[in-house]
Amino acid sequence: MQGAMYNAIFRSPDNAFLAMILSSSSAAATDVGGDVIKDGTIQSFSADVINASMERPVIVDFWAPWCGPCKTLTPTLERLVRQAKGAVRLVKINIDENQTLATQLRIQSVPTVYAFVGGQPVDGFVGAQPESKLKAFVDTLVGGAGDPLADAVEQGRAALDRGDFKSAAKAFSAVLAQDPNNAKAVAGMIRSYAGAGNATAARRLIDGLSAEVKRHPEVLTALAAVELVEQSKKGGDVARLRATVAARPDDPQARLDYAIALYGSGDAQSAIDELLHLIRADRTWNDEAARKQLVKIFDALGHVHPTTVAARRQLSTILFS
Repeated sequence: MQGAMYNAIFRSPDNAFLAMILSSSSAAATDVGGDVIKDGTIQSFSADVINASMERPVIVDFWAPWCGPCKTLTPTLERLVRQAKGAVRLVKINIDENQTLATQLRIQSVPTVYAFVGGQPVDGFVGAQPESKLKAFVDTLVGGAGDPLADAVEQGRAALDRGDFKSAAKAFSAVLAQDPNNAKAVAGMIRSYAGAGNATAARRLIDGLSAEVKRHPEVLTALAAVELVEQSKKGGDVARLRATVAARPDDPQARLDYAIALYGSGDAQSAIDELLHLIRADRTWNDEAARKQLVKIFDALGHVHPTTVAARRQLSTILFS
């Protein structure tokens, strides 16, 4: 956007409406939902544009039904915004239905397009543009904002690592709503289900995956976590296995079975204690079965979960003593 045009529209001291809506940019962003393209009005402008641009860039397209160039520009913008997969939003303003808003923003011709980031207008143009320039316009906005889907995946992973499976599932679900084949989010969702002990929901998700997504390394690791939950639920009666270990304390298979049953009952700490006992006694038994089982539990709990951190420290002491 040319500097003179920008200043005339957005920095004019007598534009009370702009002063009002821009002042709201310091407020926290509201939850505007998952729609990346929507029709806007003067009533929704603050929420749909100013607040929403706190989360990701928002493109505002001022158009009119009688505008010939708009009939080409608007569909192209819509397609490019959809291709961005949630990294940018588009709000369309019909100036015939929102004349007060168009007047306040000094829209003198259509199409006019503005871009908002962080509650502030940062770029824009007037008139029809070739698709190459529109793509560069969108790409610049997306590049400056980062990748919100990738950020959401990282938030989900952080929640997994601290054992907050509910928050993790919420983050991964938001990603999958926009990109159903995002393998990292799929893996995270599977691990969220596994961590919560819901192997049934995890299997339901797995069964609907394409062969390509199932082969992704992170998905394969997540499948192992589900198998751990399923294995644990079949581990047998905890009381009976406890009695068996008490009667045969030197039987490694009995202790391994007991550890598996303990995890399945929800007692991860006791399961870890039994596995560490096995590793101390004979770390190489059955091709390091105890250590491998312990690593599965670490994966399921999350790598910065307090229980995992403490157990890893104990495991390192055993292995390197």
